[in-house]
Amino acid sequence: MHFDALNRRDFLKRTAFAAAATTLPATAFSAVSARASALHRSAYVFDGHVHALDREFYHGGNIADRVDTGQWDLPRAREGGVDAFFLSVYVPEEYYPGRYETKQALRRIDHALDQLHKADSRLGLALNGRDLARLQQERKIAAVLDIEGSYDLDGDLNVLRALHQLGLRSAQVSAHNWNQHYADACCSTAQWNGLTPHGRDVVREMNRLGMVINVSHSADTTMAQVIDASERPVIATHHGLRQVNDIPRNIPDALLKKLIDRGGVIGFQIGSEFAYPREYAWLTAHRKKTFWDTTSIPERTKGKTIYEIDELMAPTFPMLGAEVADEVAMHIDDWVNVVDRAIQLVGEDAVALGSDFDGGPTLARGMRDVRDLPMITEAMLRRGYTEMRIRKFLGGNLRRVFSQATA
Repeated sequence: MHFDALNRRDFLKRTAFAAAATTLPATAFSAVSARASALHRSAYVFDGHVHALDREFYHGGNIADRVDTGQWDLPRAREGGVDAFFLSVYVPEEYYPGRYETKQALRRIDHALDQLHKADSRLGLALNGRDLARLQQERKIAAVLDIEGSYDLDGDLNVLRALHQLGLRSAQVSAHNWNQHYADACCSTAQWNGLTPHGRDVVREMNRLGMVINVSHSADTTMAQVIDASERPVIATHHGLRQVNDIPRNIPDALLKKLIDRGGVIGFQIGSEFAYPREYAWLTAHRKKTFWDTTSIPERTKGKTIYEIDELMAPTFPMLGAEVADEVAMHIDDWVNVVDRAIQLVGEDAVALGSDFDGGPTLARGMRDVRDLPMITEAMLRRGYTEMRIRKFLGGNLRRVFSQATA
């Protein structure tokens, strides 16, 4: 495994790099029309959730190298037209019982900064909207560090500030699918009825620091209370609609309206388990459990060192979607149908992309990986969307709200 240390001071001093050409190869758009290809090339594509470095952390390698596993690496992201993305700093539940979560978060941030440093001619860390504009001008892809599951914070504002100093600019309020000590998660039995008083302190401090508050994986009560407590727009980076698939990871209509009324935005996870009930039911029946079931973790990790947990987790990365039968596989138009329902409910200024590549989604039929993002643009054109609406979805809306939250 690769855990090289990053000289942080040297990283921050490096301010001017040679710009690299980012012309997208025609092969990335071979399956779509010329109009969709041209529109996708010219749009600002900002993905709200990507597991870009799990594979490299556990197995070694470089984000800048093309690989033949998983759904995302930098060369393929360029082919897919990506301009910016939220890079998930993912700390799975397996690290929680032994209370290794803070250490693992620091290891993952250090690894992410090291990878960004090594790919600095093509990739850069974005702390705010100004950085997005600068990196776009330098023809670099922008990466926003987003911690997935803030169990590691444990409600400690000093830890929050320390992670912010390292470059973290987004944090999920709840601890992945487990309750945090100050906030309830989507998939655990309610403990706090949403936020504790200290949880509201965390929200206020994130506002003060200029951090994105991410409510994906949060319980309904937590989401509602966070939206009320926050003075800045709140983001659900990778979600679905509960009216489409009635699972706790999806957002109900009333909460979506509340999120949007306060200026927030919802990113749509690209997998069929969120967006296509027929395929979700098939997968659940074959697994004989839901995809968020973590009940066996305490027993499996009892007494293990952090390095033994690394070894336990390594085979699970990158996280790929399950193979499904053709007769139940989701089509990209089925997924766009879900986005369209949200637009009908809350408008075109509230929706965004939150793919969850390499985070386990079963992609639409024919979609290999990030290279096939133009299939979304094609499907939206087929539906009759204007180019402006498509540009808003692909990145304009998320860019606007990210800039507001981090100003």
